[in-house]
Amino acid sequence: MSLNPQYEDIGKGFVQQYYAIFDDPANRANVVNFYSATDSFMTFEGHQIQGAPKILEKVQSLSFQKITRVITTVDSQPTFDGGVLINVLGRLQCDEDPPHAFSQVFVLKANAGTFFVAHDIFRLNIHNSA
Repeated sequence: MSLNPQYEDIGKGFVQQYYAIFDDPANRANVVNFYSATDSFMTFEGHQIQGAPKILEKVQSLSFQKITRVITTVDSQPTFDGGVLINVLGRLQCDEDPPHAFSQVFVLKANAGTFFVAHDIFRLNIHNSA
């Protein structure tokens, strides 16, 4: 497989769709459809998870309801297997908590004319200023 020339559009479109679903409490559980039952990995604040069922458990365990998110930048690169590497920087506020910067990295793998999230790393950018 070769590099996907639409990697920028794919990255931006994916991020828009992913966060629209994740940030809607009524639809949040549907983000599981982006992941493979066995071939997806997530690291959420340092916690390692494999497979869509475990990722769904993690998403459903999050206690917040309302998310206000501002995306600062979306950087994408093609991968040599036809996938897309996506790096997202932004700021989010959950419920009434103070807003925090965050970063999230996705690797989308091509699969029969569509993509699934093979890798997802999420981290709040909180620095120890002590």
